[in-house]
Amino acid sequence: MHPDKVRQKYLDFFRKQQHAVLPSAPLVPENDPTTLFTGSGMQPMITYLLGEPHPKGSRIVDSQRCFRSQDIEEVGDNRHTTYFEMLGNWSLGDYFKKEQLPWVFTFLTKELELDPNKLFVTVFGGSKKLKISHDQESVGIWQELFFTANCSNGVEKHPEKNGMTKDTRIFFYDESKNWWSRAGLPDNMPVGEPGGPDSEVFYDFGSERNLHENSPFAKQPCHVNCDCGRFLEIGNSVFMQYQKQADGSFSNLPQMNVDFGGGLERLAAATTNNPDVFTTELFWPIIVTLEKLTGNNYNDDETARYAFRVIADHVRAAVMLASDNVLPANKEQGYFVRRLLRRAIRYAHDLGITQPFLSHLVPEVAKIYKQSYPQVQAQAEKIQTALSLEEQKFQKVLEKGLRHFSNLEKIDGESAFRLYETYGFPFELTQELADERGESLDVTAFDKARQAHAEKSRTASAGKFRGGLQDTSKIATRYHTATHLLHAALRKKFGDSVQQKGSNITGKRLRFDFSFDRALSDSEIVAVVNQINTWIEADLPVEKKVQKKSEALKSGALAFFGEQYPDEVSVYTIGASQGWISRELCGGPHVAHTAEIGRLQFMKQQAVAAGVRRIYLSVESP
Repeated sequence: MHPDKVRQKYLDFFRKQQHAVLPSAPLVPENDPTTLFTGSGMQPMITYLLGEPHPKGSRIVDSQRCFRSQDIEEVGDNRHTTYFEMLGNWSLGDYFKKEQLPWVFTFLTKELELDPNKLFVTVFGGSKKLKISHDQESVGIWQELFFTANCSNGVEKHPEKNGMTKDTRIFFYDESKNWWSRAGLPDNMPVGEPGGPDSEVFYDFGSERNLHENSPFAKQPCHVNCDCGRFLEIGNSVFMQYQKQADGSFSNLPQMNVDFGGGLERLAAATTNNPDVFTTELFWPIIVTLEKLTGNNYNDDETARYAFRVIADHVRAAVMLASDNVLPANKEQGYFVRRLLRRAIRYAHDLGITQPFLSHLVPEVAKIYKQSYPQVQAQAEKIQTALSLEEQKFQKVLEKGLRHFSNLEKIDGESAFRLYETYGFPFELTQELADERGESLDVTAFDKARQAHAEKSRTASAGKFRGGLQDTSKIATRYHTATHLLHAALRKKFGDSVQQKGSNITGKRLRFDFSFDRALSDSEIVAVVNQINTWIEADLPVEKKVQKKSEALKSGALAFFGEQYPDEVSVYTIGASQGWISRELCGGPHVAHTAEIGRLQFMKQQAVAAGVRRIYLSVESP
């Protein structure tokens, strides 16, 4: 069944049960500073689950777009994805188990026409620690439903030990499997967080495929929560009835809630009786295009199939995030878009793609969602431009980095940092490549090498402005103040995402490195230089103040390089009389007034690393 049809059938089914249909919330939460992305269907509903009345009533249904950054490295098997749609229905203090479970069963067996003999379910087995008993009510409801459908309805209390015993249909699991909250396990839940036991539905792709026998788990008993791939979770009814207390206990919420989530990708796979979600219409057009670009076949071998899946998932996720205005960047949400694209480009390289290819895939993603999310199609050109620009920058980094990596006899923190420092090669990619070679590399070793490098740079920089004719000469001082003006002008022109990454001063020029993802146009360079010269000609005062670091930062002073500053710092402010145009923590020295600098002239610009530009300027004598 086409995924669009699955989605529509679900919304229509619950509309008939008097549910209000809501549109998907954005992928970036609007009122939740605790998380970067909407990672579950319940996330936009949290305040209503806690008791606040929903403006649309007590019965809600939707298809929520979600992104889970923590699953990036899980992608590659036949079921994990980073971006997905969660079909969800909620009871906000309205119906409970005796309505919810029959509705789920009816939707799966009647609307999607899944064979009930292929459905298996789990229920909460109880916890002495939590002082919550096993969910016998759900067991009774499920037994009646399966009996009515002429299916076995036996119960297994120890599935991980006994596996798939004869006539077993219902399985008990503890809170590690059958408890749901945003934070996961009950122990991880913060005070005030809602959660509760759940009941999951699994689809059986059949023992005849020998998925368990050919998996790493072949020597263990097969059960529905086994990771062999035979069973796929396609729906989960969470009975959101508890709230975490300060003493670690759980008390009842003001209302008994139901929170159902069913992955669209997985439900679509179940309707085709194929355990590989990447063969559904949500991915297959991307896969087919990749086959044409590479000359490889998706089913040739597992290594190629793994790469196909990573590329298809990551590009789809990046496009959907970009459609919500999340573009590649060095921090927050944009960092994960950048990481997705870089992993996709790396795996495309493994398939033999060394030329730009994203421009071929973005239109395929847009076509997949042209009916359900037309905004993707409307923004396709903008998205394609942004993603292709990122691709062009990283292709060169990847080629050089991979070439250098292949020559390394041993991977350690120092070599990983050299790859990053020299080529802009991401640590995460080095870590993955090391894993593939059977070598371990943890982030601690990388950070240690980076800190050692930063300390050397800091010490060297400190010496530049202490002693030595060149470094304390009048021309060097003029250049030093000019770097502050250049920094301020760039931030004024391009925003606060511009950050100083380094500088170097000689008697003939200044060199300034800053975070920026493209070359400046001629008109942009003229605008920046003119702005600086305007400030210089205004003869603005340059004032030094010694104050506590915390006070300096609170006043808006900039501090970069990741340096360790003392508690008391020197702060240089330019143009205080005009509300200041530059304020930075700095050891000096500086001119007293900007007119002492002289007019600036642009010399050249160049790329330093991925996301870092370098500008050279010179000044004339005043």
